[in-house]
Amino acid sequence: MKITMADYGVGNIHSIKKALELAGAEVEVVSDMSRLLDAECMMFPGVGAFDCTIEKLLPYREGIRDRLRAGVPCLGICIGEQILFEGSAEGRSPGIGFFKGRVEALRSRTVPHMGWNVVMTQDPLFDGIDDRHFYFAHSYYCAPSDDSVVKGRTEYEGFTFPTMMRDANVVATQFHPEKSSDAGARFLKNFVAFAEDKI
Repeated sequence: MKITMADYGVGNIHSIKKALELAGAEVEVVSDMSRLLDAECMMFPGVGAFDCTIEKLLPYREGIRDRLRAGVPCLGICIGEQILFEGSAEGRSPGIGFFKGRVEALRSRTVPHMGWNVVMTQDPLFDGIDDRHFYFAHSYYCAPSDDSVVKGRTEYEGFTFPTMMRDANVVATQFHPEKSSDAGARFLKNFVAFAEDKI
């Protein structure tokens, strides 16, 4: 299976590319965002600010959203999750709008949230993962309008927030599986198998 990964010019994409390849996928990194419109599976990597990340995608946002709604598999990580929403408190640009709702500032004492925390979930994408600790690095979180898309949550300093969303064939995580050791590697392997089944 080929995953088309968006290179928006922010963040380090080498680690997630390598992790997906180890999970069994062929990964093509594209800086021409129009290439996403022909992808059999899309990937939006993490790290970066909302407006800078979405900027190159804006001309294609409706086409991307339509393809995701039509069932094209997709994985969004951290900022790659956040840009799938309608907008963010971090910026002024609209998001892709696949998920209804907005990205809000974390309501914890210590921000950014950096380090290992547990993802509370029963989602089958976590099958085979006994230790649910994953790595986080963020100051914002996704607040969907429809709670049914939330498949995982995390508690940090008394504030519990969504950390995994899934709707249609789109999977979005606030945590970084590529930085989450064995648990993250198994999660990505499960995602690749899930996406292959949907193509």
